This record gives sequence, C-alpha cells and structure tokens, in this order.
Amino acid sequence: MAQADKRTNVAADGASGVEQITNGVWRLRILFVNVYFIAADDGQWVLVDAGLKGSSRKITEAAAILFGHNRPPAAIILTHGHFDHIGALPRLLQRWDSPVYAHPLELPYLTGQAAYPPADPFAGGGMMSWVSFLYPNEPINLGNRVEALSKEGSLPVLSRWRYIHTPGHAPGHISLFRDTDGILIAGDAFVTTRQESAFSVLLQKKQVSGPPRYFTYDWEEAAASVKKLQQLNPLVAVTGHGKPVKGNELTDGLAHLVRHFDRIAVPKAGRYVDTPPTVNRRGIVRLPANKHTSRNRLVLASIGIAVAAGLALLWKDRLK
Repeated sequence: MAQADKRTNVAADGASGVEQITNGVWRLRILFVNVYFIAADDGQWVLVDAGLKGSSRKITEAAAILFGHNRPPAAIILTHGHFDHIGALPRLLQRWDSPVYAHPLELPYLTGQAAYPPADPFAGGGMMSWVSFLYPNEPINLGNRVEALSKEGSLPVLSRWRYIHTPGHAPGHISLFRDTDGILIAGDAFVTTRQESAFSVLLQKKQVSGPPRYFTYDWEEAAASVKKLQQLNPLVAVTGHGKPVKGNELTDGLAHLVRHFDRIAVPKAGRYVDTPPTVNRRGIVRLPANKHTSRNRLVLASIGIAVAAGLALLWKDRLK
C-alpha cells in the first residue's frame, strides 16, 4: 500500500490516535496536550512540539504510520519549551538525528541557562491551576541540538509556512501559519478548551480560550498575541490543548476572546497579573514578589496534592 493510502486510513479510522486536520497536517493527542505532524512539499516532514515525558513511543509509532519506518523528521519545531511541549524530546533525540528549532527568546530555557517563571497556582480557573505548583519549570539542556529560528519568520523545511512571534505565555512562544489555506497552529497563544479546568480537559469541551493561566507570565503581551493571530483571519486553528476549531466557531470565538480578553482570560488575582517578570535573551531578569503567605501556599499544596491524586485516578480510568 502506498504511504499516502496509509495516511488516509489513519485519518479515517483513528486507530493510532492520529487525526488529519487538513492537507498535510495531522494531530496526535497525548493525554491533555497535542503534537502535530506536517508533511513538506519535498516529501520530508516536521514534528511540531514533543508532548509529555513518556510519550516518545506513541509519537514515533504515529510517525511510522504516517511517513514510514526509519524516516526521522527533517526538523522538530517547538512552539515553546514548557514541560508538556518538550517532555519526549530527550528520548526522541536519542532515536532521531533531527535538528530542533525554537525562537531565540526560548533558547535560555532549552539550553539549561534559565528556568521559566514559576507556575502560578493562584491564577484560578480550576484544578489544573491549583496543582500547577507541581509542574516542572526547570530548563532542559539540548546543547547544540537546538538552533534559533530566523528573525524574519521563515521556517526550515516548510517553505509554505511562516511563524509569528506570540509571546505572553512564554517569552519565545511562536505560532505557525500557512497562508495558502489559512491553517493556524497556535500553540498555547490561545487554546480551545478551558485548560485550567480538569473537567474541561478530561471531556475536551470545546471553547476558544486564553492561554493557560498558570504558566502565562505577561497578560498584556498575551492579549496582543491573540489579537495578532485573529488578524490573520485563520480558517482552521489547532492549539496545544483542545480540539481543532474552524469556520464561524473559530471566527466568532476569537472575536469574543479578543473583545473580552481582560474579563474571560486574565485572572482576577495571581502573581503575574499586575507585574509581569522582566525577561531578556538570557532568561528572567526580575520576578515579581509572591504576595501569598507561606500558610496560603501550604493550604494550597495540601489541596493540590489531594486533587492531583484524584486527577491521576481520573486519567487512569479515562485511558482504560
């Protein structure tokens, strides 16, 4: 069977967990985060993001179905370097001799030089925020395996795509866009489920939403990034979390998010709402003081551990 036919079957039966979004673009959901496979015009392919730790086998199996065995990606492009987008990367790089690309402002967090701003469990919105103090924020060190993307927005291998710098959720966050058919890979600049809510995440309830609150460090930049993406007039959008959206659902959802961003996306309280961290090409220069007392943090930690245990059981049941 030809490789193109195999890809069609994958899209049709979904047995591998891979979903075809549009011509040459596939989504693989790994628990609560998505990774993407893009076919290039010259027969090569690109992986966008690398999911959670422990998911390398699932990614390589999907890649083999789509593109054949022993055909590594010509590039791995990262929308950003948070733990749920780079988790499988060390294992993948043991198997694949593929270059990794990220925005220059993400490099400190990918080369062991700097940690991200700590997650903000007081950002609100649900259980996923409450337990976010447990999420890793330390850097990964890819050494010379990671390269900076060019400044003008062009992407390696993907000649018909470009990237847009969309900071706010992470300093060097990028989104990918293909002008020929209006397909947008937004990363976490915005998402299509309420990522702070464990129930929305478990049910994958569709809702065009702001970036996940617990890791978003600069809300003014985040708002500007969403507006920038809306102005592209995308026809289809896929994100780091949630299902694909298109048509009026996307157009109306983005318009509503842009118009009411301060009310529906920005937390009412939280460490970074009033004063974002100062960052530069070396990482974090200054962090705002943590306003919450040690007692508040202890109470939250106790609740968070209990919630995390409950979530683990829910995920286990969900995956049966």
